Amino acid sequence: MMRDEKNTAVEMLGYEKEILDIIRSNNSPRVICDQLQNYHANDMAAILPKLEKKERLTLYRVMRIEDLAEIMEYADEDADIYLEEMDPKKASNVLEKMEPATAADILKNSDSQYKKAWLEMMDPEIQDAIRMLAAYEEDTIASRMRTNYIAIKRNLSIKEAMRSLIDQASENDNISVIYILDEEGIFYGAADLKDLIIAREGTKLEDIVETNYPYVYDDEKIEDCLEKIKDYSEESIPVLSEDNHIVGVITSQDVVEVVDDEMGEDYAKLGGLSAEEDLKEPILLSVKKRLPWLVLLMFMGMGVSTVVGLFETVVQKLTLIMAFQSMILDMSGNVGTQSLAVTIRVLMDKNLTVREKLHLIGKEMSVGFANGLILCIVSFVVIGLYIMAARHMPVMTAFAISACIGLSLLLAMLISSFVGTAVPIFFNQIGVDPAVASGPLITTLTDLVGVVTYYGLSWVMLVNILHM
Repeated sequence: MMRDEKNTAVEMLGYEKEILDIIRSNNSPRVICDQLQNYHANDMAAILPKLEKKERLTLYRVMRIEDLAEIMEYADEDADIYLEEMDPKKASNVLEKMEPATAADILKNSDSQYKKAWLEMMDPEIQDAIRMLAAYEEDTIASRMRTNYIAIKRNLSIKEAMRSLIDQASENDNISVIYILDEEGIFYGAADLKDLIIAREGTKLEDIVETNYPYVYDDEKIEDCLEKIKDYSEESIPVLSEDNHIVGVITSQDVVEVVDDEMGEDYAKLGGLSAEEDLKEPILLSVKKRLPWLVLLMFMGMGVSTVVGLFETVVQKLTLIMAFQSMILDMSGNVGTQSLAVTIRVLMDKNLTVREKLHLIGKEMSVGFANGLILCIVSFVVIGLYIMAARHMPVMTAFAISACIGLSLLLAMLISSFVGTAVPIFFNQIGVDPAVASGPLITTLTDLVGVVTYYGLSWVMLVNILHM
């Protein structure tokens, strides 16, 4: 471990020890609460698993409801476990003080017998907000939105707008962007807080409103509007209902989390998994997710082995070529996986035309051909010299074999780049998530390409033409 990493680890241990010492001290509740104010809620949440239940109960009693709510927001999937340890009314109050979207996630994913009671003890308005958020499907953008935003009617004067902003700011802290509504409450545009502050009293509110401000609809799929959200560097973007009323906002922090989750999901699919797994997932569930892919790949692997068997005569006459099989298969697999990764990234744009998709295939094949040609020349020279020196073969024989290997490498990389691009495009065209065209599937297909190319070319060049 490097010195900086050691120092960081020591600091973290000291940081945690300070918090633990405060909680375990004999000081009065007020003093403990005041001392813990110096630490971030994320650090406090990290300490919870290291406390005994009795110590956590002490923490619940001394901390303010608002502080507990912030800590629980960082507790992730364990939040409901800690909430169960609290008095039901206090747990309800903590959830009530949390961001409604976070509270909705906790309740939606919780198996606690108390979650219905927690919800029923909340303020009716917050209950409605949480139920609304929990009702959205996980793959819709509204499932990630917040209900914390400022909205002002467009017919107000600058002075009246400032007064409305101040009134709403006590309940909503996302005030950098102010959303403007028309007389019927329909989304009209947005204004920057700075523009509102510096506007002269005689200025009309409409004069500082940006009416072409981006927005998304609540039932849009996350993957469909992700690129649209990322294209605009805004602090937050409104989420509209079917009748164009604002139901929430997506903040820049939410976008980062969504992108992270989407990348994690695609990464899992590239590994042949149906969803991203974690350490707490039951073994049987993980087996159930992976087994279908492995069975399919096993039968495809048997197909590759069968093809190798067809070239048994070639292997018997030229056993040397077996030594370079893994190099051909590895390189074709690498090229196919690279093309797959590029294609899935490009296909995130749902508006790609057929011409653009064909251009992508052509580009990837050109890259594969260029890389293959360079490696073909290098392998022709290096492998030829190696066979001469290590196997003591004549110059013509050595370089005939290396030429066959080089050409096989070129063809395998060219075809694999086509497979790695065309397969996910085909999946996308028939309405299947292109990430399902996973790494293991592409690797097996490119293995088949490599075997056929290598042994087929060896049979034609070395056995039938050169009679080796």
